[in-house]
Amino acid sequence: MLNQLENIIRDRGSRYAVSGAPAQSRAEMDALLKALKKNKKYAKATHNTWAVLLPDGTPLKSDDGESGAGMVILRMLEREGLLGHGLVVTRWYGGKHLGGDRFRHVQDAVSAYFEAFLRGR
Repeated sequence: MLNQLENIIRDRGSRYAVSGAPAQSRAEMDALLKALKKNKKYAKATHNTWAVLLPDGTPLKSDDGESGAGMVILRMLEREGLLGHGLVVTRWYGGKHLGGDRFRHVQDAVSAYFEAFLRGR
């Protein structure tokens, strides 16, 4: 099951969403991304950055052109101790560069996901 929070952050025209689901392997993470991108809105997004810590602790990530964003997600998964759950932060570019604020937005998106779907598990 794919959990999603859409339009959670807006800044200078850019919009952010966060999605996630259990992912026990690279193949399951690829399937999560494929399912997400079946929605044309997500397929046409500027960036779908993602990360997962596999059950054995192996880290996987992709910046998808948003340099450093995958590592931000990965570090937050590590701090949370969340294994076997993939997260995707999606950005639709709004025409203005966000500089370092983009990392804060990725962190805020992941935090919102944790609050909405994982607290009290």
